Amino acid sequence: MSIIVNRKAKFQYYLLDFYLAGIQLLGSEVKSIRNRKINISESFCQIINKEMYIINLYIEKYKFGSNCDTRRKRKLLLNKKELIKINKKLVIHRMTIVPIEIFFNKKGFIKVKIAIAKGKKNYDKREIKKNKELIKEINQY
Repeated sequence: MSIIVNRKAKFQYYLLDFYLAGIQLLGSEVKSIRNRKINISESFCQIINKEMYIINLYIEKYKFGSNCDTRRKRKLLLNKKELIKINKKLVIHRMTIVPIEIFFNKKGFIKVKIAIAKGKKNYDKREIKKNKELIKEINQY
């Protein structure tokens, strides 16, 4: 069950490899996520001291919970082999890590789908917009 999807990511990046990761949260943050009080569009992932963190993920404060920072760094839970593989791709190919969606798995845990992505140039984005407009015009007739 998908809670939130980062729609801007598909427009701004070429998405190459996908990974699933757990996320380390506080109890009040989980309750806010269940109420869909979350924004993923401005967030990104970064490897710091051989651990991956999601940065700038906005989770609104739960009205009955504790007062924690809404945009704090949150640790992503990945295998060591996956972290090494991702780090090699980032260093060699100059790419970035973007969160794509946040969802609950079958057991009820919150998971983050992340992608290794390469940024699109402005002319690529314009080309995509032109193609979408042409398809809309064709479908109208």
